[in-house]
Amino acid sequence: MNPDALASALLDVVRPLAEARRPGSTDGLQASDLPLERPKNRDHGDWASNAALKLAKKVGANPREFAGDIAAALADVPGIASVDVAGPGFINVRLEAAAAGALAKEIVDAGASFGANDSQRGNSINLEFVSANPTGPLHIGHTRWAALGDAIARLLLASGATLVREFYINDAGAQMTRFGRSVLAAAKGEPTPEDGYPGSYIGDLARRVLDAQPDLLALDDAQQREIATDMAYALQLGDLQASLEKFNVHFDVWFSERVLHARPADGGPSLVDQAVERLRRQGHIFDDDSAVWVRTTDFGDDKDRVIRRSNGEYTYFAADAAYYLNKGDRGFAHKIYLLGADHHGYVHRLKALAGAAGDDPDKDIEVLIGQLVSVNGARLSKRAGNIIELDDLRDWIGTDALRYSLARYPADSPLTLDPEILRRRTNDNPVFYVQYAHARTHNVARNAAASGIEHTAFAPELLTHDTEAALLGALQEFPRIVAYAAEVREPHRVARYLEELAGLYHRWYDNCRVIPLGDDPVTDLHRTRLWLNDATGQVLRNGLDLLGVSAPERM
Repeated sequence: MNPDALASALLDVVRPLAEARRPGSTDGLQASDLPLERPKNRDHGDWASNAALKLAKKVGANPREFAGDIAAALADVPGIASVDVAGPGFINVRLEAAAAGALAKEIVDAGASFGANDSQRGNSINLEFVSANPTGPLHIGHTRWAALGDAIARLLLASGATLVREFYINDAGAQMTRFGRSVLAAAKGEPTPEDGYPGSYIGDLARRVLDAQPDLLALDDAQQREIATDMAYALQLGDLQASLEKFNVHFDVWFSERVLHARPADGGPSLVDQAVERLRRQGHIFDDDSAVWVRTTDFGDDKDRVIRRSNGEYTYFAADAAYYLNKGDRGFAHKIYLLGADHHGYVHRLKALAGAAGDDPDKDIEVLIGQLVSVNGARLSKRAGNIIELDDLRDWIGTDALRYSLARYPADSPLTLDPEILRRRTNDNPVFYVQYAHARTHNVARNAAASGIEHTAFAPELLTHDTEAALLGALQEFPRIVAYAAEVREPHRVARYLEELAGLYHRWYDNCRVIPLGDDPVTDLHRTRLWLNDATGQVLRNGLDLLGVSAPERM
């Protein structure tokens, strides 16, 4: 019996008892309104519920008395071994071994789909993250946003959402001009412009541009600037894409900011032009001192925002508005932005923009701010000079250790990584601890096959050892962990769950044998334990995949 089935059984018991006391008191009540929790003390059973405490006032009953009635009725449900009432009205449920153990086969049969749920079904989400300027390599901050953003995407997809991962390419504006001038100066053998981009990677780009366009320096100045900028931009963007793919991060959409400013072939208005007029029709645009403003203070912003300056030039806010509206035009009802620690000022601005566009700022847009991350002993990039590069970190620490560690902590907490720990093959390295547990499940399965133990029998009622009950209880929690982590956008909950599951598995491994000792015969208990072993491996594998981390079969 899984938690959902138990919650449904609890609802079936509670509803008539409550209605008998006060008709109509359970109108709209659902199983999800009757939460179940795993007791910290295993002596209290497999599951606990505060349903009686939660509903007692509404139905006009004494909580403990109401809990006693619920317990008595729940004890008759097939698969439940016993029900007790504790304290002021907590209900503790112990499942029969067969009902609890049946989950092992369910997990193995479900395979990679175990943990998937429909809690986000119907949600159409655009998730934007990383969105680095294509003027240099990805740095350590981008690395954290890449790991977190991709893990959030995997969780939402596993929970039934319709979602795209999107990278907004900041390829318009002054930074691209400075970038092109820096590359051209390097191509000419000149010093980096005062406001240009330093780092040997600029020289590398210049050489690659010259290799592709040998006559560059023979062209006129305007052609040189245009070609150097466009070619270096394409090369640098390709490098960013390659770095992310090597980091196991894939984007469905690469959206160019230039698209927002471009005019169609018929000379009509650009998307930015259209955005200003659309906001004006919403009634939140006003003109003052020859400039065009958005009254974002109507939606909690600290000041109104200029969208077009008095000289006719658009501000960055205009591109933000056009981009936000474009996401809605593409069918995304919900927009999630994962931004760096230096973008706190964007939270109110973007939410106010959503309100000005006619959306609900509390529902249709979500802005997550990731905090800074540092790495003990990390050196600045030799190529970029002033950053710690993603590629260098990946080569040094490894994709799995880096991704797992970045997903292991909440996005809003500053983080310092210790590469010496992350490179160790010991239990104090969290990613090794979890991956080793997975590899151990495969080793047990290989040895079982060599001993002639197969999935030819399944007798879940035999799984009575305390470590088996604890392991099964944790396995039951996985779908709920996935759904909740998706809801609150917190991949670290999956990582911490996997570490707990790995610990329970190791304890089970030390106490319960899948392969009999010596000449002892193979029994259905051994065969059933093989199901439990493989179920644990499957959940570990599914959880690691949600974090974008591999699950080795041998270590």
